[in-house]
Amino acid sequence: MSSDVKDDLIYKALAAPVRREILDALRDNPQTTGELCARFPQLNRCTVMQHLGVLEQADLLLVRRIGRVRWNYLNAIPIKRIHDRWIGPYAQKAVAMLDDLKTELEVEDTLAT
Repeated sequence: MSSDVKDDLIYKALAAPVRREILDALRDNPQTTGELCARFPQLNRCTVMQHLGVLEQADLLLVRRIGRVRWNYLNAIPIKRIHDRWIGPYAQKAVAMLDDLKTELEVEDTLAT
């Protein structure tokens, strides 16, 4: 699967607010599917499972089955790859601009005194 297709799956998965909420719920520790269903009482189990399927297809969710229990783990690596590709370079430029501004202000301050 090409990198662009993988990115499309990630963006599609992150587009739905409920899927972002599921990922937020998994940020600190894994949860069972039953626990996630209980966290979203407005959704039926089938709907939660569909959302989990989209997240799993996008590789944002790792699943481990222990007996009849399905444990869901956040996989943040795809999000980090998107950050590194799209956000990192822009943030780096912003930091460089702030550093340039600081240097300019310090030079002006020393010239004024």
